[in-house]
Amino acid sequence: MHPPEPTEIHVSTVKDDKGVLGILSIHTTEGLLDIALDREAPDAIVNAIRSIKSELKRKD
Repeated sequence: MHPPEPTEIHVSTVKDDKGVLGILSIHTTEGLLDIALDREAPDAIVNAIRSIKSELKRKD
């Protein structure tokens, strides 16, 4: 079994009484995945993606 593959990616923001959050919506082959992001989360995701890209290049 393979993990779901992204087919579309959208970004937006929402504001409530606690502040503003970024929303990363990823449509996948298995359905919709919405992820709420605070101010620190995007940097952590970018760092994780860089690490994955480096690993993939190394294994090519």
